[in-house]
Amino acid sequence: MKAMTISKYGQVPLEQTEQPRPDVRPHDVLVEIHAASINPVDFKIRDGDVKLLIPYQFPLILGNDFAGIIVEVGHAVKQFQVGDAVYGRAEKNRIGTFAEYIAIDEQMLALKPASLSFEEAASIPLVGLTSYQALHDVLQATPGQKILIQAGAGGVGTFAIQLAKAMGLYVATTASSAGHDLVASLGADEIIDYRTEAFDEVLHDYDGVYDTIGGETLRRSFKIVRPGGHIVSISGLPNGRFGKSYRSGFLKTNLFRLLTLRETWLERKHRVTYTFLFMRPSGRQLEHITEWIETGQIKPVIDRIYPFEEAQAALEYSESGRAKGKVVLQMK
Repeated sequence: MKAMTISKYGQVPLEQTEQPRPDVRPHDVLVEIHAASINPVDFKIRDGDVKLLIPYQFPLILGNDFAGIIVEVGHAVKQFQVGDAVYGRAEKNRIGTFAEYIAIDEQMLALKPASLSFEEAASIPLVGLTSYQALHDVLQATPGQKILIQAGAGGVGTFAIQLAKAMGLYVATTASSAGHDLVASLGADEIIDYRTEAFDEVLHDYDGVYDTIGGETLRRSFKIVRPGGHIVSISGLPNGRFGKSYRSGFLKTNLFRLLTLRETWLERKHRVTYTFLFMRPSGRQLEHITEWIETGQIKPVIDRIYPFEEAQAALEYSESGRAKGKVVLQMK
């Protein structure tokens, strides 16, 4: 099968190669991929930024979420059948959606929303599950609470704003003037132009922050959260609590503690909890997301669609930070 692969860690270009069609385990389905989307985790995997958490073998097919048609089912599969249109997020140790086919456990899948094209559906799983787990599972946000979502015009932010509003939250977000109209149309209640305003000087007493940027932006977020509040980040560093819960082992867990000493100090100073989120695939949670999509509360936001052969250009455009919404690869 055709696939977009890398042969080593680093900022190396994707190569179109021929790879064997994946084997189908008893609980797997084999999906013919019609579309896949680009996500920041793709750059992190390529650059080796997550190899402490998951070491990959080469050649490595990149890509984490997709939509397509089931063409084969394992003998123990109960939920799906050949011909079903599905979408999902691959397991972290079985990624590879920049390809013609992927084998994936049925528990990681949901039926594709009938109202969406394959390209639209492919834009949802990773950002949708990440945002659901950040807002629902980690922050445990309840109606009326105030949440800051960083980078609201990006691929994650455009979904997270809609989800937060569907959950009844008051949403502030950061965006440039070019993204203002987009995030306003998605329901953001307060918009901070990060080029002219400092969000940590404008916002106060927020219940939570959904950080998608990391670094100093993450650390400044501690200033706006009320005591007892919570910050969840997908772009910061794992801390010791994460290492322990992820069963990373003694050495890695202590390395995480050392790397996040400043965040731990800020937690204590502001009496705020910091959580690093490493999203997990879930077909059941995708089914909840499908309900919001089918009722019109959440809609895909796509910036550009590239043909499969232009995967490298798609990756570069997404990595540039200019995209408003998701960047999608069209396989079929």
